Amino acid sequence: MRPSGRKTDQMRKVSFQRGISKHAEGSCLVKFGDTHVLCTASLEEKTPPWLRNSGKGWVTAEYGMLPRATGERMKREAASGKQSGRTQEIQRLIGRSLRAVVDLQALGERQISIDCDVIQADGGTRTASITGAWIALRDCLAWMEARNMIKVEKVLKDHIAAISCGIFANQPVIDLDYLEDSAAETDANFVITGSGGIVEIQGTAEGKPFSEEEFTTLMGLAKNGIAELVSLQKQVIEG
Repeated sequence: MRPSGRKTDQMRKVSFQRGISKHAEGSCLVKFGDTHVLCTASLEEKTPPWLRNSGKGWVTAEYGMLPRATGERMKREAASGKQSGRTQEIQRLIGRSLRAVVDLQALGERQISIDCDVIQADGGTRTASITGAWIALRDCLAWMEARNMIKVEKVLKDHIAAISCGIFANQPVIDLDYLEDSAAETDANFVITGSGGIVEIQGTAEGKPFSEEEFTTLMGLAKNGIAELVSLQKQVIEG
């Protein structure tokens, strides 16, 4: 029995609120249950130095948790003068995931920076960030298209979404909340495109190793979850 009472293949309630930021070219407040992340997309008419005069653009990401995103106040990383290894790992993952579905040549020599700020954490902050960041990115591109800068369909090749799956209490489950994540025997994150392409899989056994059969079960749960998330992305974009 899951602590939340959910079925093994049941995700938390997911919602997207677009246009949450007045100033950003694209923004989205994404909620996976009690995990809430504010994603904003900011356009710059320049690229990193290594891409200058290449004709290509860039999509990058930054990630952070607000001090009271968790049960006890955390110090801001800026106060310590450096980011944690976890923060760097997650923001690189978000950037890689988004670039997997962007035609950087079609974007032109511009950079879109995605900021993912965790307002409230209850497990799955990186998967919620990736899924919500796609909405913010897509709205940023729509903002650009409205100004005759690009065509969205030429730049954005596909949807991207992410979901966690794991083995909790000897059962494969989807979309782990904090209680499950902290006690899971196996924890995995799946980043998959709308057409089913695998961008990244992160899987770790916390206790005994997991079998190939168990991994196949987790993969099946993830594919179904991604399909549901992509359907929700389409609904909110069309709406």
